[in-house]
Amino acid sequence: MADQKRDYYEVLGVEKNASDEEIKKAYRKLAKKYHPDANPDNKKEAEMKFKEVSEAYEVLSDKQKRDMYDRFGHDGPQGFGGQNGGYYSYSSGSGFEGFDFGFDDFGFGSFGDIFSAAFGGGRSKKSAGPRKGADLKANIDISFEESFLGVEKTITLNRNTECSSCHGTGAKEGTKAETCKVCNGSGRIRQVVTTPFGQMSTQKVCTNCGGEGKIIKEPCPDCRGKGTVRQSAKIKVKIPAGISEGQTVVLRGEGEPGIKGGSKGDLYINVHVKRHSIYKRKGDHVLCDIPITFTGATLGTEIEVPMVDGTKEKYKIPEGTQTGTQFVMRNKGFKSVNGNYRGDFVFTVNVQVPKKLTAEQRELIKKLALTMNEQPPIKKRGIFG
Repeated sequence: MADQKRDYYEVLGVEKNASDEEIKKAYRKLAKKYHPDANPDNKKEAEMKFKEVSEAYEVLSDKQKRDMYDRFGHDGPQGFGGQNGGYYSYSSGSGFEGFDFGFDDFGFGSFGDIFSAAFGGGRSKKSAGPRKGADLKANIDISFEESFLGVEKTITLNRNTECSSCHGTGAKEGTKAETCKVCNGSGRIRQVVTTPFGQMSTQKVCTNCGGEGKIIKEPCPDCRGKGTVRQSAKIKVKIPAGISEGQTVVLRGEGEPGIKGGSKGDLYINVHVKRHSIYKRKGDHVLCDIPITFTGATLGTEIEVPMVDGTKEKYKIPEGTQTGTQFVMRNKGFKSVNGNYRGDFVFTVNVQVPKKLTAEQRELIKKLALTMNEQPPIKKRGIFG
């Protein structure tokens, strides 16, 4: 449950305005501290803390995900947002294998090759396994009414897609990639180095296959061995009612294809809401100004208020209403994206004083002023009149 999770900034021990470098530094320090292989006497608890640290870093190190977290917290907007998980998978007994970093990143090698650099072994690098595809970003413009009601839009973007000729293998049709005979498909070569401390086992990337574990002798002519081609795609996007300027809709699996069987990346769509000539938004409330007549404000009247969805609501204005008075129509504003709450519709009346009067209207106004013990204005004469 989201309410059981600790705040990601608290997990890493950084302020909410921490820089990317501060977040990265805090993450490395905690990852080294809590890695299960570094805590053999308390591996289960260490693994839980390590996953918590890794999850926090996955979100806070990514600008889009960090913005989503800062805006919506752990849950994110209903129906979109959140994290993809899987980043902090742990493989016991292999140092930091299974993560996006190794002990090398902290200034020393994995447990199996701590002394390798000192004896000429160099730094080891894990082979590339299944990896998630790259995330994509796009922008979309919607009207004020569309943000109020919700809308489905279609966007067009260029992205890499799986090559239909080779089905992503990169090999020419009728052929297939061969397993590297040097590393037997592992992408890594194990070496044993004799040191004064005994024999040390190290691993390095296979230079024959470049760490891929397979060799393509006959590349696909359509994708030239990449397994992907660049294509234009039309994608339908459901914009939820209540979304506001700058919020992000996330479409899972609409990004770049995964590598070596990895999952597809995601598509992050930044929403821009156009300004409206009448309505404004404040939180989940709708604000607008409505003119009423002088007589209506004086005697009271019933007006029709134009709503954002195109309908009209009747509202009684009490007598003696002054210009600038605000009236609130409860639960007629924006739906909250994060829950069942709904804002209000708040309108301010502007009393319209007539600029031109007929002679009859002027006399009536004068008589009204006299009955209210008011002295009507005296029309000044010209110097010749």
